[in-house]
Amino acid sequence: MTLTSQDFAQKKCMQEAFDADEHAQNLTRWQQQYDQISPGRFYGRLDEIELPGIQVFKEHTGQALRQDCRVWADSLWLGIPMRPLGSRINGQPLIEHEVMCRPGGYDFELVTPETFDIYGMVVHLPILQAAAKQQGVTLDTEWQYSPRRRVTPETLNAVSFLLDHLLSHRQGAIAEKIHKDILLIALFELLQIEQPDAELPPSYAQRKQVVDRVKRYVDEHLEDPVTMEMLCELTHVSRRKLQYSFTTILGISPLQFLRLRRLNHVRRALRAAESTQTVTDIATYWGFGHLGQFAHDYKRQFGESPSQTLNKVY
Repeated sequence: MTLTSQDFAQKKCMQEAFDADEHAQNLTRWQQQYDQISPGRFYGRLDEIELPGIQVFKEHTGQALRQDCRVWADSLWLGIPMRPLGSRINGQPLIEHEVMCRPGGYDFELVTPETFDIYGMVVHLPILQAAAKQQGVTLDTEWQYSPRRRVTPETLNAVSFLLDHLLSHRQGAIAEKIHKDILLIALFELLQIEQPDAELPPSYAQRKQVVDRVKRYVDEHLEDPVTMEMLCELTHVSRRKLQYSFTTILGISPLQFLRLRRLNHVRRALRAAESTQTVTDIATYWGFGHLGQFAHDYKRQFGESPSQTLNKVY
């Protein structure tokens, strides 16, 4: 095969970030917002390659996160965690030899543990369907409905090795057509495997509904005080059931969720603040009345003081 200069392009990109939400914006054409859950300084790294209609990346995040995600429309995303235990997609915990999958254009939620690494592939659906037709491959479409997919260890290891090799390639230029064909074959392997996922407990749907209702209410009333009694009344469940719902779906308690949600909103506000705004202005606006305790909690959560965040140049 003779390759021309059009077969090669400078496509690889590596980005680092020291703020979770800044890191979320680095992934090309995704709509994302990350809330940091575990305390400490954040570090994230993204290695990304874009080919025509295909995106491949490896993402490293140093702190536990709750992620609201949406990939570009008319596409399929497959996520392959290096260590799946401790991660959740739409409230469903992953087990060994499972990958994540979601159609583009729809919101989904990830909860990831500390020191988390994941390979990701996104493919434009018409490209995937045309290639499958050309090669006579029949694709399982269960990925449109289930966010988890079980694969054999052999397939998982082979695809992970392929992605790692491609993303660790040191030269800037890559053979687009060759890599595109290889990646489509890897996707066919993942999408032809028909094995059942772990069954969900009967309580899953009801508990996720409770959590989703609280999240919607909190996002629609960001400036209003929220109490546990109010949330129990809103969701028509007891405090114990509210607690179980959050620990099952998100891995944290309702109170932790509310506290971390506000702290992450404050961090975004500090990073986007006007020159006339102060830490006191922003913390008070978001309902933190005891400024000393707020400053202590903020530094413990993000590894720097609120004033350091405010005074950084982004």
